[in-house]
Amino acid sequence: MVELFLSPSCTSCRKARAWLASHKVDFHEHNILTTPISQSDLLAILTKTENGTEDIISVRSKIFQKLNVDVETMTIKELIELIRKNPGLLKRPIILGEKAMQIGFNEDDIRVFLPRDYRRVELNSSKEAI
Repeated sequence: MVELFLSPSCTSCRKARAWLASHKVDFHEHNILTTPISQSDLLAILTKTENGTEDIISVRSKIFQKLNVDVETMTIKELIELIRKNPGLLKRPIILGEKAMQIGFNEDDIRVFLPRDYRRVELNSSKEAI
């Protein structure tokens, strides 16, 4: 099952939710503004990043600017606590699967969350159209 971390007012989040639903991808939705992200979910997200905090922290956000923190010098425990207290620091949406993760919405990249059988049928139908 795919985990979708979002805030309802975010346009990219709504696009990701609609795309997953329209492609019948099973997902569990987490509103990061109303329910704090668990420590285990944050660890799972961090382990799938390629560039650590650069991938998930929105340094252009008003919250980040206001806090004026250096996340690079924080311990993992401090970072997780900071994010749990300030979920608006996260880039959104975060789409987390067993083997893949996507930050933000990109219609080409999100296809990785489609079940393999669905992708196979889609590929075959596009070959037939050629």
